Amino acid sequence: MVFTKTLSISTKEPGDIVDLTPLIVQVVRESGIKNGIVHVFAPHATGVFALTELESNLIHDIKHLLEEITPQGKGWRHPANAHSHLRSMLLPPDHTLPVRDGKPITGTWQSLFFIEVGLSGRHVRIEITVIGE
Repeated sequence: MVFTKTLSISTKEPGDIVDLTPLIVQVVRESGIKNGIVHVFAPHATGVFALTELESNLIHDIKHLLEEITPQGKGWRHPANAHSHLRSMLLPPDHTLPVRDGKPITGTWQSLFFIEVGLSGRHVRIEITVIGE
């Protein structure tokens, strides 16, 4: 069985982080699939995901790390937002999680969240596919 759903989220500013975990739990429940996988994908050139602890100091550190590795305004050759595209090469545009007993499996402190690495806030489309039985 395959179940698909498109969600729309909004980001407010560059570096914005949106926890998708509750939405993914809801979609898996809605799918009726008990065992399988859930795949989450952002079809955007500068939209990425991270699967880790969602804690305020760590959020600050993630933003700091991305700025350290790919600083805005460093003199990149791509006009305007090269740093956004470079950041999107470092983190994936998708994640797949196992589904067991009708729930996506994550680690004790893990959350799946979207990170806005673009120049501004925007509406983002998230494609979710649940596959299983």
